[in-house]
Amino acid sequence: MNSRRRPLIPRPRTASRTVLAGAAALGVLGLTACGTGTAGQGEGEGVNVVASFYPMRFLAEEIGGTHVTVETLTKPGVEAHDLELSPRQIASLSEADLVVYLKGFQPAVDKAVEQSGVEHVAEAGSYTELRKNGPGHQDEHDGHGHEEHAGEHEGHDHGEDAADPHVWLDPVKYAEVAEGVGEALAEADPDHAADYRKNADALTKKLKDLDADFREGLENRRTDTFITTHSAFGYLADRYGLHEESIAGLDPESEPSGARMKALHKVAEEDGVNTVFFETAASDRTARTFADDLGLRTDVLDPVEGIGDTSRGDDYLEVMRANLQALRKALGAA
Repeated sequence: MNSRRRPLIPRPRTASRTVLAGAAALGVLGLTACGTGTAGQGEGEGVNVVASFYPMRFLAEEIGGTHVTVETLTKPGVEAHDLELSPRQIASLSEADLVVYLKGFQPAVDKAVEQSGVEHVAEAGSYTELRKNGPGHQDEHDGHGHEEHAGEHEGHDHGEDAADPHVWLDPVKYAEVAEGVGEALAEADPDHAADYRKNADALTKKLKDLDADFREGLENRRTDTFITTHSAFGYLADRYGLHEESIAGLDPESEPSGARMKALHKVAEEDGVNTVFFETAASDRTARTFADDLGLRTDVLDPVEGIGDTSRGDDYLEVMRANLQALRKALGAA
């Protein structure tokens, strides 16, 4: 069960070929990975992989192991949706042995990859089926006022039937992406193909175990509905029979309308919601105000777009299991 979602597509920032050539001419060297660490660090060592943001980096590191050096375009603490690339980052794409990214999530990256001429590209969305955000995903909860989201994203050309990019929040689909990235690494570096496929299989097993934990952990719940500030959890809701209602839609910084807030009050009362979820990378002001108005508690549900000091875990698997515990408590399954 899902509310209508409109994917966040920030205005593309394109870089001219003059800028790209200028960055290369300056001899930009020593590009380092952004984030909490990389695998196989060291200039010139291993396959040079550029990952667009954390979920793509996690795949590259887990599957690439000691054979890869990973650079991440999205720094910790930066809102991944709104990434803007520097000339140095744009230049790094053309020098990469493999680029791992998710088309439609960060338009600046989409444009830069298209212009880079890089030979080997692993586009996550091509390895699994993406869910749509259009009318086909309405359900009996539409009476709660989902249509109020329609006018809350001025400045973003979402497209009524565009794909939801948050595929990594479904462990099963993320495993399908992992298999695809393993094959892309094998193609980019045939000498270590067996290792990449072995590592991809190992990661797939970890993700299947995570899926089993979610299925077992969410059994016998009191309610299926949860409220978030950021409409990122549609895949997770689909997988486990849940229903997500969001305050701000796909854009965590957008302001909801008064009608939307009124509709959410009704949802909370009718569906027995006792928790409003926010995320550490975006403002929690609206979530806390809404929760205070209804006497609800607040908690963190992390979309795992990045790992930082406030994350409830050191990697994707740990943060997802923290999400599971938060959901169990909120849904009455704990």
